[in-house]
Amino acid sequence: MKVKTTYYPALKNIEKAAETLESVVYKTPVQQSFSLSERYNSNIYLKREDAQIVRSYKIRGAFNKINSIKDTKRSVVCASAGNHAQGVAFSCYKLGIKGVIFMPATTPKQKIRQVKMFGKEMVEVIIDGDTFDDSSLLAKTFCQKNNGVFVHPFNDELVIEGQATVGLEICDQTDFKIDYLFIPVGGGGLSSGVSSVFKALSPETKIIGVEPTGAPAMFNAFKHGQIQELREIDKFVDGASVKKVGELNFPICKDNMDEISLVDEGKLCSTIIQMYNENGIVLEPAGALSVAVLDKFKDEIKDKNVVCILSGGNNDITRTEEIRERSLLYEGLMHYFIVRFPQRAGALKEFVEEILGQNDDIVHFEYTKKTSRERGPALVGIELQSKEDLEPLIEKMKLKNFFGEYLNKKPDLFSYMI
Repeated sequence: MKVKTTYYPALKNIEKAAETLESVVYKTPVQQSFSLSERYNSNIYLKREDAQIVRSYKIRGAFNKINSIKDTKRSVVCASAGNHAQGVAFSCYKLGIKGVIFMPATTPKQKIRQVKMFGKEMVEVIIDGDTFDDSSLLAKTFCQKNNGVFVHPFNDELVIEGQATVGLEICDQTDFKIDYLFIPVGGGGLSSGVSSVFKALSPETKIIGVEPTGAPAMFNAFKHGQIQELREIDKFVDGASVKKVGELNFPICKDNMDEISLVDEGKLCSTIIQMYNENGIVLEPAGALSVAVLDKFKDEIKDKNVVCILSGGNNDITRTEEIRERSLLYEGLMHYFIVRFPQRAGALKEFVEEILGQNDDIVHFEYTKKTSRERGPALVGIELQSKEDLEPLIEKMKLKNFFGEYLNKKPDLFSYMI
C-alpha cells in the first residue's frame, strides 16, 4: 500500500521553478558513456550535474528557495557539507541577500574555499559540528535567535521543486525510452523531486536510489516503512551522508522509487578513479554513487537504456591518496601486516628478495628496533599486483617466520594503526 503524502511536488510548480532558474543554472548535458555502455552491454547515459555552475545540482533548489524570499533584509541561514552551501552562497550573491552558512568540520577545504568564493562579501561561513546533523542543529538555533530564513538542503518544498528540474531536463533531452534511472540519495531532495517528474512523464522507468553503505538512512526508512535516525554514519561520502532523511522527502520517494541500493565506500573510490581515467570526469564520492551501483544491476540492465545522474564534482585533490587507498583496499590490492623481523643484519633484504613477489611494492613501513628483544616488529603496507597474490605471500611469510598479524581483517586495530 502506498504511503499518503501531505505534500507532492506538482508538475506545474516544477515547471515554474525551471522558469525561475532558466537564466541562472546551466542546462547540463545528457551524454552517452561509451566505456560504460560497452562494459554493461547497454546504453548508459550520464546526466552531468558535475558540470553545473557550482559543480552540483544543489544550486537549483537553493536559488528557487532564496528567490522566493520577500523580505530581503532577513539573512539566509543554512547548514551544509559543501554543495548546498555553494548553491546558497552563489544565490545570496546573485540576489543580494546576506547569508550565514554552517559547515561541519569534516568538510573538505576545497568546498569551504568555493563557498567563500561564490558568496564573496554576502556570506559568513561558520565551521562547527562533526556532521551535517550537528551543523544543522547549530544553524537552526542561530536562525531562530536572529530571525533568519532557514534554507534546508532537502526537507523544503521549494528546494525539492528546484532539484526536480534535473528530471525535467532529462526528459526534454532524451528522445528514447528510459528503462532505468539511477539517482544518488542523501536526505532525499534530488530523489524526491526527480522521481516525481518521472512518475508523471515517464512512468515506465524503473527508478533506483543509491546510498553509501556507511549512511543508509533512506534504505532503512524503506525497509522499516518509516524514518529512522541513524546513530552513527561514515562521513566519507560527505555529500550524501545524513543520519535522517527529510520528512517531506521520504513519503514521496517511497511512493515513486522502486528500491534503494547500497554501495560500499571502497567501490565508490574505485569508480571515481575509473571515471577519471576512462571518461576524464572528476567526481566527488556522492557524485559517483549512480555509476558505482551498476555492477549490482549488470544482468538486469543489459540491452536497456539507462540514465545515471552524476550529482557533483567537488572533489578536493588532497583526498586523492585516501581515495586511492580505499580503492586498493576494496579491490584486495592493499594489505597491512605486523611483520616480525629478526634483529640481525640482512633481515629486511631477505624479506624484500625472498618474501615479496616481483611486482609487490612496500608502500608503508614503520620499524622500531628494540635491542632487548630477539625479534622486532614492523608495520608494513604492501601493494599487490593481483589480489590472488595474497595467500602465497602470507604462506611465504609464515614459512620464513616473518608473519606477525594481518591487520585488514582486524578493523579496530587497523583503524588505530593506519
